[in-house]
Amino acid sequence: MVELWYGIVAAMLTAYVVLDGFDLGAGSLHLWVARGDAERRQVLAAIGPYWDANEVWLIATGGALFVAFPGVLASGLSGFYLAIFLVLWCLLLRGIAIEFRGHVEDPMWRAWWDAIFGLASALLAVCFGAALGNLIRGLPLDAHGWFGLAFFTDFSARAPVGILDWYTVAAGGFALASLMLHGALYLTWKTAGPVQERARRAARRLWIAVAIAWPLLTWATFTVNSGIWDRFSARPLAWLTAALALGGLGAAFTGLRGGRELRAFLGSASFLAGMLLTTAVSIFPVMLRALPDAGLSITAFNGSNDPAGLRTALGWWVIGSPLAIGYFVLLFRLHRGKALAAGEREGY
Repeated sequence: MVELWYGIVAAMLTAYVVLDGFDLGAGSLHLWVARGDAERRQVLAAIGPYWDANEVWLIATGGALFVAFPGVLASGLSGFYLAIFLVLWCLLLRGIAIEFRGHVEDPMWRAWWDAIFGLASALLAVCFGAALGNLIRGLPLDAHGWFGLAFFTDFSARAPVGILDWYTVAAGGFALASLMLHGALYLTWKTAGPVQERARRAARRLWIAVAIAWPLLTWATFTVNSGIWDRFSARPLAWLTAALALGGLGAAFTGLRGGRELRAFLGSASFLAGMLLTTAVSIFPVMLRALPDAGLSITAFNGSNDPAGLRTALGWWVIGSPLAIGYFVLLFRLHRGKALAAGEREGY
């Protein structure tokens, strides 16, 4: 049951990154690919039906951690207190920027909220990448499972560690580049005209950057956490998910080159999903790795709920998850086709 719930949490977090990732990437890019108010409203029209629904998966993942792994959630929430508030502020600012930009017909007003939207989107991508980097590198857990982090220490990724060091910064930068690629491919699929052309050019450059950075970050990951390689090499499922990531990156390239926009976007989605699932398989059962004493780590087993609670939660998850998946299928079906910028006073 513990293994099943670990897989459920990993799948839900992957769904969040893939779904909210395209609108985070589009938001990070929109000042680059959209020139003028009409084109920026076209970008907002492309992500408008989805952005708030996509964030539900983040809330749902938190709920799944609460019912299945309360020890992990309690320790993580207290230890990452500052980082979590930064994420919340960025989420709030994204929503405010989208809604407020159309309230006043003034170029300076709209430019301000467009800049806020782009900055908040980029910061979220970096924060999520750095957070995953912290989990992979390790945290200063004590004997009771609690930890506190300075903003940074000596930037070395060795104990004593802080939130930022060379590895977590690299992970944050790679996350931003990957989500920007995902967003660029989404805009290539969902928009037309100059926005689509600029998004396509951006996607080509970002694909090269991601293709170069991926093996470098993989090497860095094995350097800061050598145990990941041992588990990765011994688990066939990790090889399958890594192949999914590699195939997805290849599909994104061939889709871009052949003008097959949906294939390129789905390839990017597969790349993100494959990377995250490979990480989840390779670190299992550790969920919060302790530094320098790995024996203090919080695992899926010592941080989980009791079996009765897991069975009860599974019953509710079996009911709720098909409804959520069905909603997203309907949402994408209702809004299929190219996105058109709304007229003045018609929202985004």
